[in-house]
Amino acid sequence: MKNIKHLYLGLTVGFTLLWLWADSAWLGNSNYFVWRAAFTNWSGVLGMAVMSLGMILSVRPLSFERRLGGLDKMYRLHKWLGITGLVLSISHWALAKSPSYLIGWGLIERPGPRVRGALPPGLEGLFLSQRRPAETFGEYAFYALCVLLLLALIKHFPYKHFFKTHRWMAVVYLVLVVHAVVLMKFSFWSQGVGLLSALLMVLGTAAAAVSLLRRVGIHRRAGGVIEALEHHPESGVLRVDVRLQDRWDEHDAGQFAYLTFDQTEGPHPFTISSAWHNDGHLFFLIKEGGDYTNTLPAQLTVGQACTVEGPYGRFVFKSDAPRQIWVAGGIGITPFIARMKALAKQGNHQPVDLFWSVRVLEDQALRRVQADADQANVRLHLIRDGQNAPLTAQAITKVVPSWVQGDVWFCGPAGFGAALRQGFARLGLGAKHFHQELFQMR
Repeated sequence: MKNIKHLYLGLTVGFTLLWLWADSAWLGNSNYFVWRAAFTNWSGVLGMAVMSLGMILSVRPLSFERRLGGLDKMYRLHKWLGITGLVLSISHWALAKSPSYLIGWGLIERPGPRVRGALPPGLEGLFLSQRRPAETFGEYAFYALCVLLLLALIKHFPYKHFFKTHRWMAVVYLVLVVHAVVLMKFSFWSQGVGLLSALLMVLGTAAAAVSLLRRVGIHRRAGGVIEALEHHPESGVLRVDVRLQDRWDEHDAGQFAYLTFDQTEGPHPFTISSAWHNDGHLFFLIKEGGDYTNTLPAQLTVGQACTVEGPYGRFVFKSDAPRQIWVAGGIGITPFIARMKALAKQGNHQPVDLFWSVRVLEDQALRRVQADADQANVRLHLIRDGQNAPLTAQAITKVVPSWVQGDVWFCGPAGFGAALRQGFARLGLGAKHFHQELFQMR
């Protein structure tokens, strides 16, 4: 989380300082229209900056994933940028519309008639001649932006519809790029705020083209066939075995991939539950818990084609700590299963305790996880919800006296993870020693 916070603050504060350096004439001026012009410029350039970075992140660039600590963190930043862009866009629109309302309410006086001279030569004159259409298109793009971002933030809006509507963000973004290029204060282009804006908008435009051409992640896709299906209705878990038919980059235990079973539904992220043995076989454990995952047991068939895109994620158990503590909540056991299978093959010489808190558990599933733990030399501690006391950081430290020497790796419900993180922090565990997959892609 530290890296995405630094990037977010660096972008917003940095752009604000660059704008202030380029446009400080309003300081000490009491004229409302001078202030309005200045902050319209600020909300415009910063709004386009955050939307440009959001557009770049939407195509899942690997260089950003490595630096930001995983795709889950990258999409958390993407969400922050979207919300910030929405707030700035509303502010920008309100500033543009404010004079007519303030004059009508008698709060400010109507300015005198503006004397328009001849347009300056060159590019500046061309931009000035296109202000009116740029303002009109930008206003309509703003309304579309508000609708699309609000739909993205509504969790109950079905994913398959979100997947389709969110693609229109690329079109809206391109219209806003034209709006920004034409209407940005012309003197900005020769200063840092304009140069950095240009760079981000060029990269954002390229990302929008990738999105519209449906080329996101295309070099990380592999075709496959469903080889086996195993449904556990009592626990609501579906095991999907996939045989890949294309080249696949070796993945680390704990990473995830986007699975596409139906092109109209689009890709969904699922943790890879198997270690990589260079044999083209993967399997996924999918928990029923939404409109889409609830339908998979009835929809999927052996022999059905699918697409796997990945691998993604940095929840890969790499640390210098002499021991590790794993905590899984329900279906959050999946990355730990993959890791145990990898350790069983390569050998495990590090003390590992796995705490698994689960509500419903079939005997067959327990036997499999226990067998994986035994083969990987991992101590399994089972906590049954409703039968045992809730799992807390303090309870874990009592079972593992040497916890202070280790790292904690958590995968499960966000609330459960937040409570554990806070509990360990109170006990003195540094934030860098608590690892958590956020795994919320919208």
